Amino acid sequence: MYQKEKIIAMTTPVSLIKHCAVIASILLLGGCYERHRTTDSLCESYPQICADTNIDDGQCRLQRTTLIWQRYDVLKNPTDAEKFKELKFTYDYQKCLEYAARIEPTELKERKTIRTQALLHAYDSIRRLNEELAQSDDPEILYFRLSQGDKTAMTKFLKLEGSEVLDSPDLQFALATIYIAKDQDKTVSFLLRALELYQPNQPIKPEIIQSLATLSHQKGNQDAAYLWARVGHELGMQTANIEKLDAFYPMPEQARLALVQKAQYVAKALRDGVFTARMAF
Repeated sequence: MYQKEKIIAMTTPVSLIKHCAVIASILLLGGCYERHRTTDSLCESYPQICADTNIDDGQCRLQRTTLIWQRYDVLKNPTDAEKFKELKFTYDYQKCLEYAARIEPTELKERKTIRTQALLHAYDSIRRLNEELAQSDDPEILYFRLSQGDKTAMTKFLKLEGSEVLDSPDLQFALATIYIAKDQDKTVSFLLRALELYQPNQPIKPEIIQSLATLSHQKGNQDAAYLWARVGHELGMQTANIEKLDAFYPMPEQARLALVQKAQYVAKALRDGVFTARMAF
């Protein structure tokens, strides 16, 4: 057996040896790629994604770490979606730094300067990312831009109304927020559609339930307002105390019991991801 292995080794072509060397180098690179298990090791390999932060500072550690790893994701995959995540994480980091920059360190006074510089760099990053995303047609980015007062983004976003690209709970809720001041019926239809799009056990945005309860109350539909308030209660959302809710919406006990049972039915359907708008009527 040993002699056969020796003969094979002696007769192995040089090209095969080179091929194996290439494979080995690729595997080695893969090992290096996988070794970035800490933020410190990542910053050592990619100092450009960490240099403008308040690295080695206890303040804003969570926001800073999240941002650095997202910058790494953008480095690997510079899509609009990844840049948008970076923008949102940069805003979170900026808010934390605005508070941290006001703190007077008891030691290492230069840390306040470093935090201030990091804050200024965060402002620059936000400006740059906004410019890079200004021409994006991604629906989530369009909604973000229109919420910042971009009229062009508003026009583009509304042109997508009725298309499948807006078929997500968050984007249907976004449509509802646009129409809430001018068309309450349309707003309600978007809110109900948002609920229809939730998957089983997916966390439901409390604002959707709250908006349905509020709009129902404003339209004078007390039964619907009470129903959605109870649905929120069944889903564990922060709602008014049940006793106060019952006092606010007086009704015959039999009618109340029927609405409570309906609320339980709707809440279960939402948890199971099988809710349809007609269940609310």
